[in-house]
Amino acid sequence: MNPTLPAALALVSLLLPGLASARTVYRCVQSNTVSLATAPEPGSKCTPQQIDDNAVQTPNLWGNMGTFSGTLYEREQDGALVYSTRNLPGSRVFLKFTVATPPGEPAHEGLGKVGAPQLNRHAKQFKAAAKATGVDDAWLRAIAHAESNFDAGAISPKGAQGVMQLMPDTATEYGVADPLSAEQSISGGARYMKALLRRYKGDRVLAAAAYNAGIGAVTRYKGVPPYAETLAYVEKVSALYVRYREAMGFKVETPAK
Repeated sequence: MNPTLPAALALVSLLLPGLASARTVYRCVQSNTVSLATAPEPGSKCTPQQIDDNAVQTPNLWGNMGTFSGTLYEREQDGALVYSTRNLPGSRVFLKFTVATPPGEPAHEGLGKVGAPQLNRHAKQFKAAAKATGVDDAWLRAIAHAESNFDAGAISPKGAQGVMQLMPDTATEYGVADPLSAEQSISGGARYMKALLRRYKGDRVLAAAAYNAGIGAVTRYKGVPPYAETLAYVEKVSALYVRYREAMGFKVETPAK
């Protein structure tokens, strides 16, 4: 078998259900358009994602984009055949596909519906935390929305506290003396999220999974843990991120052509 074909099938397995193959897939962003590829694309910012052969559910790498049809292209790069959903120079059509990404409503039992953006909740604190850490304001708001619905006094059955639902050890590690202070919680949560994004090279899907299930679980499963709550949490945060980006006037990512 052509040695590049399994890599192509790994990409196809993300697009069309029922194909069981898994390798490294790159999520590439260029001019607010998203593509999936078997190798980093020239001119795009690409982040690798390891897809576990035995994962209960293939992670969603597209984001919240509804159902759309696209094309998987084949081309030569550095002397090898590579595959991408972006039509780059020298590409030829490999196959057509249709993919359905997670809907905006609802998320999963326990987390409730995605809901509308709430831009007035702790706006000053989120802006300050985003500026201090470099973490996208909309992403921090999406996490807070999913975690506590912005309730500074929220305490979970597991002991997580505050707007960003920090566990006591995490709060201590990031210098949060009062986890029920919205300002301290958001600042600490932003610094924790910055560390997660650095660990996962900017991969928000893995960062969200680690925020929910812990770094150890992501390491153990070499990707998003196959926990029902974590899978739904990642979907919800991703959907909320799109809504907050839109509400804050940012361009929204769309599939590349």
